[in-house]
Amino acid sequence: MTIKTTGDRPFFTPDQAFNSHASAKTILIAVDDSDESARALQYAGSLLRDIRDVNVTLFHVLNPMPRELMEHGGSENPETENHLGEQLRKDQEEWLRTEGAIEYPILVTAMERLGQTGFPLDRVTLKLGHERDIADSIMDETRAGGYGTVVVTRHGPAGTKRLFSSGIIDRLLRDLSGVAVWVLG
Repeated sequence: MTIKTTGDRPFFTPDQAFNSHASAKTILIAVDDSDESARALQYAGSLLRDIRDVNVTLFHVLNPMPRELMEHGGSENPETENHLGEQLRKDQEEWLRTEGAIEYPILVTAMERLGQTGFPLDRVTLKLGHERDIADSIMDETRAGGYGTVVVTRHGPAGTKRLFSSGIIDRLLRDLSGVAVWVLG
């Protein structure tokens, strides 16, 4: 099992090089803490557990970064501008670490659910993405990781964190050419 975040720097363990082209045996499963996500993991794990060389990445998108961490007020003084930029980057990294620690149990639970199906956990990678836009985060990770299949759920009951609306799914289906998109639930 490997745990990573999107971006250039590793979050939990050293990052590995990504394949630049899609592979049918690399599957990205976008997860959240919903019942629909749990059912998708059950289905995918049961379907894939006996297929050799299939690797799965469980991908969870963090909540949006607070607006005040998106940019600083700026300064006409270059030294002050550099200091503000450095402080903003530090604040963003701290927010990502904190938010990642809060949301990480969702990935652990997803991995446990996938393991309960008999899918070998040594072929599972856990990854966190950062939401500027859920569809963009999934597409960026899909392209960077060379995934041949993306698994998402369609849900949105009131009171639950929405992972996928029909607009997001429509964008994935439209913009992820050369990648199979499984829409479950």
